[in-house]
Amino acid sequence: MTMGRSIEGLCEMIRSAETVEDLQKATEAVSRHYAVDHFVYHWVNSAGERFGAGTYPAEWVDHYLEQGYLRVDPVILGSMQRADPTNWRDLDWSSKSAKQFRADAIEHGVGNQGLSIPVRGPSGQLAVLTISHNCDDVVWNAFCEENTHDLLILAHEFNLKALELEKIAIPAPPLSAEERDAIVCLARGMDMAQAAEELGVSERAIRVRAEGARHKLGALNTTHTVARARSYGLIVV
Repeated sequence: MTMGRSIEGLCEMIRSAETVEDLQKATEAVSRHYAVDHFVYHWVNSAGERFGAGTYPAEWVDHYLEQGYLRVDPVILGSMQRADPTNWRDLDWSSKSAKQFRADAIEHGVGNQGLSIPVRGPSGQLAVLTISHNCDDVVWNAFCEENTHDLLILAHEFNLKALELEKIAIPAPPLSAEERDAIVCLARGMDMAQAAEELGVSERAIRVRAEGARHKLGALNTTHTVARARSYGLIVV
């Protein structure tokens, strides 16, 4: 299902956003990249105001607000109670209001399948990244298995940028000088062995330092570690 920009290119597009309109363009790029119907990033700021960027039809967004669906939306309610990516099929759709909401959403082109990723930030901020599509279970299961890892990275990148635009101070995790040096080498495209040679240490030492930085930054892999270190301004490449 994927096409177009790489995950690194999408992250760079998010990081370079200067306005909510730029984030909107990024959601459209993500939707094209994964060749899915919709990609939406929704967050609540420190004042309780709701903002969003995404590809849902304007008619659906207006209808959603008019109907007060925020109170009954299983995706939002489920995200408030969960920390992991959630397939919409695993949410509670048993109530009459939830069934009505689902039918209405599908009628408005939202799609019958979805994956939502909750992200929590400072001052009680809650954000939800959602990607949705109209397809059968087999296709959707394969999509989620292949792409959830990348979507987790995108969720955190969107959240960092949203917080930056909201002017909420994000304290940078304290990396040691050794960890920063290791991440800089990896950011320059070196592998572990090359970084070890560059810094005059063992390859195992590079792995330990990279892993330490990854944990401190809450990153998923080396690529994400580099991306988050750059977002925090901890490294310059």
